[in-house]
Amino acid sequence: MNVSMTVNGREVSGDVEPRTLLVDFVRNDLGLTGTNVGCDTSQCGACTVHLGGMAVKSCTVLAVQADGSDVTTIEGLATNGQLHPMQQAFWDAHGLQCGFCTPGMIMASVKLAEGNPGISDAEVRHGLEGNFCRCTGYENIVNAVKLGAVAMAGGES
Repeated sequence: MNVSMTVNGREVSGDVEPRTLLVDFVRNDLGLTGTNVGCDTSQCGACTVHLGGMAVKSCTVLAVQADGSDVTTIEGLATNGQLHPMQQAFWDAHGLQCGFCTPGMIMASVKLAEGNPGISDAEVRHGLEGNFCRCTGYENIVNAVKLGAVAMAGGES
């Protein structure tokens, strides 16, 4: 089957088997390896991307289901070499260690924080329940999301 979609602002297309997962299309066909495959069971969130404006686990979406859609991966967040405010916040607040979960964590956090500059610790923790990190104690991730939420709203990070 042929699929066409806009990925990170660029029109792309490709031939895929009907069972091809969006994560595999993004990684293998498009070479965008920032989206990680962590579990293949939708448990970890490492594969989170934005699909049609929503954060989704791309291991649960077939590439054919994304046909005609807008997809943003971690590579598409930065603009003109400038990190997205949430990416910068994760850097500034040390919200990562090994970095494997970080792309999915950031993609979920962007949608979680949109329009909510005063997001609470509890809201962050609840909103990221589907994203696992095996390295950190989550405290710096929570701090990073709160910092990023303020920065996304135009405040200083």
